Amino acid sequence: MSRICVFGAGAIGGLVAARLQAAGTDVSIVARGPHRAAIEANGLILFSGGERIVTHPRVADAADLGPQDYVLITLKAQGIEPALPQLRPLIGPATTIIAAINGMPWWYTHGLPAPFTNRRITAVDPTGAVTEALPPGQTLGCVVYPAAEILEPGVINHTYGDRFVLGEPDGTRTDRAETISRTLIAAGLKAPLRPRIRDDIWVKLWGNMAFNPISALTGATLDRITADPGTSAVARAMMAEGQAIAEALGARFSIDLNKRIAGAAEVGAHKTSMLQDLERGRPIEIEALLGAVVEIAGWVGIPVPISTTILALTRQRAQR
Repeated sequence: MSRICVFGAGAIGGLVAARLQAAGTDVSIVARGPHRAAIEANGLILFSGGERIVTHPRVADAADLGPQDYVLITLKAQGIEPALPQLRPLIGPATTIIAAINGMPWWYTHGLPAPFTNRRITAVDPTGAVTEALPPGQTLGCVVYPAAEILEPGVINHTYGDRFVLGEPDGTRTDRAETISRTLIAAGLKAPLRPRIRDDIWVKLWGNMAFNPISALTGATLDRITADPGTSAVARAMMAEGQAIAEALGARFSIDLNKRIAGAAEVGAHKTSMLQDLERGRPIEIEALLGAVVEIAGWVGIPVPISTTILALTRQRAQR
């Protein structure tokens, strides 16, 4: 049986760990503080689909677990580099790293054609330490669609979605990808394998790069952003800039811009994760969601005046 570790067992990590453990898969989690103490004392409790599920995954320090077959990283993007000392003991030469994060991942340029091959995206990996510790060649792409929240330490509320889209950076169908896909599916989650995982990354990032910072600047929920002529026009302009960048890197969009905006509107009165983090005084994911996009725009020579302005304003807002 595969050794699986969920690193960062917050809302999404807790959801995955609980589902895996409930399905009989032996899973370890690395957590800290009151969340870890509550899980050790009472188990990891998941509310999902009207059910209350109590599970007891192994909670341990990474150094005690040693190299794993799969490490599912469910941290916010800006939390990865500070966590590298704890992550390193889990990563061996045969470990598959699953980057279950929002925004532009550090491995994105691995295997892209020249002149982008293995070019470091400094917005998400400023020093190169992430790429060194988490080799792109060992990494499996993952786009996360569920929404969940921590109600209290050790207790996760799963509100909607069950899809974790997986894919090899080079588009091949490998044993490692098929194994973890089957494991997640057996745990009641959807885990399709995609031959063009970067396309899926961009479809999600397309909305996040615009709606998240606009929400942080205005305090508005998705329904208000998409309904208001001013904010919807800004979002549309930013998304058009993002699409041009993505296509310059070879990505394809399976839906058009209007449909993507309509999908955001259908979510309703939802606060984006960036707005929630800002309101709670937490660091925000602006670099992975928008800073990386603006940086890559410079690589491909595409002007992005609206995205650049919103990036600067959001950085200022985060520093207040």
